[in-house]
Amino acid sequence: MTVNDSSAEHLSALVQQRNHVSLSHYSGRFAPSPTGPLHFGSLITAVASYCDAKSQQGTWLVRIEDTDIPRIYPDSETHILNSIAAFGFEVDGEIIFQRQRLSIYEALIEQLKQQHLVYACQCTRKMLGSNAIYQGTCRDLNLNFKDQAIRVKVNDEHICFDDRLQGQHCSNLKYDLGDFVLKRRDGIINYQLAVVVDDFLQGITHVVRGADLLDNTERQIWLGQLLGYPRLSYMHLPLAMNANGQKLSKQNLAQALDLKQAPLLLAQAIDALHQPSVELDTPSNMLKQAVAQWNIDQIPHQTNLNGIFL
Repeated sequence: MTVNDSSAEHLSALVQQRNHVSLSHYSGRFAPSPTGPLHFGSLITAVASYCDAKSQQGTWLVRIEDTDIPRIYPDSETHILNSIAAFGFEVDGEIIFQRQRLSIYEALIEQLKQQHLVYACQCTRKMLGSNAIYQGTCRDLNLNFKDQAIRVKVNDEHICFDDRLQGQHCSNLKYDLGDFVLKRRDGIINYQLAVVVDDFLQGITHVVRGADLLDNTERQIWLGQLLGYPRLSYMHLPLAMNANGQKLSKQNLAQALDLKQAPLLLAQAIDALHQPSVELDTPSNMLKQAVAQWNIDQIPHQTNLNGIFL
């Protein structure tokens, strides 16, 4: 049995397992990347995704999105797992690490190759310059896939979705997005592929995440369509900003969550989402109160939160 045969069989088994899971109920997830410790913006996303799932008697899963192995920050995965425990989140299932699932993504790429839905691309960032939208330079060159990036083909068509918070969002695949990368030249699996595959295999029905990922959604819907996956429900949250008007992020040196201050930080995250206040207590009890009072109509319908966050 070849490696590809083994990967394909593993993928087939996972798909069969997933198809036996009932999708009649809400299934959400929190999917941080370990490129640094969790910060206050991460906490807002965790709280919103958790409360939205639990308020609808749904399940809440955690996935560590660590396919970009060179960018994994030392001890950040430990901080993520410790944070989940310290803030009282109850995970409904095994925590998945994407770097342990690379063979699954490779099997999906092989499937797309056989369907002629992807192609090899030799273009580097230097060659592309400042062009944000790929013009299909390599689409018809029939390059060998070895040591090249792999792009998925898009059509000249619009994809729209109704975001539960941001309203209708549309993009033309060809002119707004262009053919996008599923696997980099250095062999790293791209976020777009891994997130679509794992959302499907984990039986996710609802995605709650930051508005910085809003423009990726049409790409993910398109890829899901090519793979025959059902469309998900999306809610993109307004972003917490720092004093310089930048979103809180590891790249912008946002402070790591102080786990010793979990109750206070949890109360602040709930307040940032414009939810009714909760009494300071153990994080677990505070989350239970937040779930009971959860109301997405109170969340600001915008892409940035007012106020300055550390």
